[in-house]
Amino acid sequence: MSHDLQIDWLKCFVAVVDAGSLSGAAPQVYRSQSAVSMQIKKLERAVGRQLLIRDARQQQLTPDGQTLLGYARRILDLHADAQAAFQGHELTGQIKLGVPDDYAEKYLTPALKRFAPRHGAVEIVLHCEQSTSLIPRVQSGELDLAIVSRDNPKRGTLLFHEPMVWVGSRDFDVWRKDPLPIATYESASLARSSALNSLALQGRRYKIVYNSSSLAGQIAAVESGLAVAVLTRCSTPEHLQVLGAAHGLGPLAPMEVAVYRSQASRGSRPVDSLYELLIKTLRA
Repeated sequence: MSHDLQIDWLKCFVAVVDAGSLSGAAPQVYRSQSAVSMQIKKLERAVGRQLLIRDARQQQLTPDGQTLLGYARRILDLHADAQAAFQGHELTGQIKLGVPDDYAEKYLTPALKRFAPRHGAVEIVLHCEQSTSLIPRVQSGELDLAIVSRDNPKRGTLLFHEPMVWVGSRDFDVWRKDPLPIATYESASLARSSALNSLALQGRRYKIVYNSSSLAGQIAAVESGLAVAVLTRCSTPEHLQVLGAAHGLGPLAPMEVAVYRSQASRGSRPVDSLYELLIKTLRA
């Protein structure tokens, strides 16, 4: 029996881990759920170890599965690099990509700097909006890909956890006020929910004095001494003060940041390439 680790097996294995289930992995690798299950079984036979503990709802990595996952990611990354080196110039088309302002500079820019030299003939149309606006646009196929703060554990492929922080102006002790004046995003925003939940758990009184879907607007409200706000750590300007327990403000749950892909984009080689590069770059 051959003990070679075939690329397709490894792709299915990584997809199942990332998606959290066989059914979630199936569309990512363009196979049926039963076919994905068969590929995992072949991989387990090849390595002679159980890699996943499977039940009706989810897949859990065994210690051997955790070890293989690191190798699998590196093998697939190298495989993708080799393909790009010889096929990158052949890619043409357009990618409609969405990203919130919070993540654009720190996370998207490095990925696009790697993508553009390889695929100069691919046009990227960028849409900067809040995740609450981007998610339905991906679902409808209006956007091909988006980097989003995901609203449920099955939304897209998890990239990393982004810390959330309370911020205030160094020139105004707004955090001392009672009730606490806060600036928030729109009502569906996860950052808004996180802020209000944290205050509720503390029993701290507050009033919303500023409401905007714009990151620039949130920062302006804080800079002017109008309010404190909750921002992603990556988008917090250095001149603002990060607030915490010493200021009477409790902890905030981090955002789960994921890359979310539309069903309509399945089979698009340019989208495939950027999707894989985003995962490789942002997970690293």
